[in-house]
Amino acid sequence: MFWILAAGLTAIVALAILAPIWRGRSDAGAQPAAAYDLRVYRDQLAEVENDLERGVIQPDDAQRLRAEIGRKVLDADRRLTQARPAATSAGVLGAGLVVLALAAGAVALYLREGAVGAADMPMGERIAAADQAYRNRPDQDRAEAEAPAPAKPDLSNTDPEFLAMIDQLREAVERNPDDLTGLALLATNEMRLGNLSAALKAQQHLVDLRGDQADAVQLMQLATLMINAAGGIITPQSEAVLVRALKQDPEQPQARYLQGVLLIQNGRPDRAFPIWRQLLEESPPDAPWMPTIRNAIGELAWLAGQPDYTPPAAPAALPGPDEDAIAAAEGMTDDERAQMIGSMVESLQQRLATQGGTPQEWARLIGALSVLGRSDQAAVILSEARSHFAGDPEAMQVIDEAATSAGTTE
Repeated sequence: MFWILAAGLTAIVALAILAPIWRGRSDAGAQPAAAYDLRVYRDQLAEVENDLERGVIQPDDAQRLRAEIGRKVLDADRRLTQARPAATSAGVLGAGLVVLALAAGAVALYLREGAVGAADMPMGERIAAADQAYRNRPDQDRAEAEAPAPAKPDLSNTDPEFLAMIDQLREAVERNPDDLTGLALLATNEMRLGNLSAALKAQQHLVDLRGDQADAVQLMQLATLMINAAGGIITPQSEAVLVRALKQDPEQPQARYLQGVLLIQNGRPDRAFPIWRQLLEESPPDAPWMPTIRNAIGELAWLAGQPDYTPPAAPAALPGPDEDAIAAAEGMTDDERAQMIGSMVESLQQRLATQGGTPQEWARLIGALSVLGRSDQAAVILSEARSHFAGDPEAMQVIDEAATSAGTTE
């Protein structure tokens, strides 16, 4: 059916392009110059006969004029005969080549980008196919077995003292495997080091021990680790954990984000779009899921049947100190410079508390507070940052590196 419609539309367009050319130059405005010359010469012949009858010219002059105009008539008629077929043939040939080139290009583009041989699929069948894909997802064990092997974490730049502390933590958990605090610390730190399988094992045991008392953040962290171990696939088992997290806290943002991912993976952009749209409008600009949502929301809206959706504008980057401020700082005394730095730190702290920020900004604040000797405040900010970026290993690594460099602990 598709090819019949495509061929019919192509034929209609081709006829629309070629029809005016096939008509040639039948309209007066489209006639070649030789046609106008021919009419002028014939009028001149008629004038010669009129002048001869009135006695204005002599018969010899009339004969000479007839011969001269006759030669011009023959030449114009020859040029008209040559010009009309040539113009028409050239126009039809050129237009035909253009139509063929466009049709060939369209077919080549479809064969490359389109779904050749795909059957028509009404909305009801699409929803049924999505439901079938949802039911046929691999389970957690199969997805983990088929997932690419994770890269071995590079610990060459990790503080040896920190690694020694992790080894001690592992030994402590091994001696007391039901220690909730030890399990939580081990899962978090194994995740920071990139040991996802060890982090998943610890977090799973923690959630099992907590049972119905496991909170939304603990459940969401477990679901995230399960999804990472499964190569990004949200299996029935990780979905069940997400459902528990959302039941505990329906507004838990990362669980809602993963809920949208699940719907997209299984062919339901119409249901994923409102979830991600709300997250985009509600989340702070530094939320770890924001770049993914912002990059995909336009296409997701189109697939969901809302092509006119316009996402909210991305917040403008906050400016740093300008050249004048840097130049002024160079001429300050130590006390004046410390006062200026303190003011900038206070401004950054206030903005992070009210508007949020990137992991790098939180890390910068931790380091700045430590340099200013405000270790207690740095520890408080470190605790807030870890809570804010829980479940985001990359962000947590930035925060932990800043804490290690600053010598700050919670």
